[in-house]
Amino acid sequence: MDYFERVMPVVDKTIAGLAKRKFRDDPIVGKLLSAQTSIISSAYKRHGTIIEAAFVEALRDSNRYEVWGESKFKVSQAAEAVLGNLSDDEYPNASLPYGDAVRTVQIDLITYDHTEKIIGAYEIKRGNGLHDAGKQRSMKRDLQATQILLKSYGETFANKEVATARSHIVFYYGLRSIPKPFSLTGEELDDHFGFPVFGKIERVNEYFKGRLFQILRDLENQQENRRI
Repeated sequence: MDYFERVMPVVDKTIAGLAKRKFRDDPIVGKLLSAQTSIISSAYKRHGTIIEAAFVEALRDSNRYEVWGESKFKVSQAAEAVLGNLSDDEYPNASLPYGDAVRTVQIDLITYDHTEKIIGAYEIKRGNGLHDAGKQRSMKRDLQATQILLKSYGETFANKEVATARSHIVFYYGLRSIPKPFSLTGEELDDHFGFPVFGKIERVNEYFKGRLFQILRDLENQQENRRI
């Protein structure tokens, strides 16, 4: 099964959910615009899941990378204590043992580069709007905690030989709530991985957009038919 065939069901399931969505008419804009606004708003929220699936499947096509997710990455008390004492320049090179947990974080994508022995952790966001200051602090703390535990996680939990660990947040559409070098945009993915990723994700995005616009056109046609 090729790349697009693997990702297409994720888009189709999302579109099916959007098409069945119930909504309340707004008295200001009327039935049609109420429906279209509701569907578009839901599409924004669900699009991140599509980008994530497209991203993961794109890397699966490379023999160089092994990919998986980690829903409960353990953050230890030692890591929490160290975070407040490390500068932005220091924490990428810090490393602590992985295993104990006072909390967990969800990591959307973990990659292991068999060629360079690099383990990477990535949180994937649409990046079409900036997060508030509180959310930025929370994201940065999670990113730092992941970074200082990631090498040990790769060696002890994933049983990999790890030369380098790197953690990033991907703001796909380019609005970075966390600055470089701790973040990536969609257009930077190919260079970062040394493998074509961006074009494949964009192909999926175009398919999603086409299916979404068809729903909106169908709503217009239904309203026109009622007027006849």
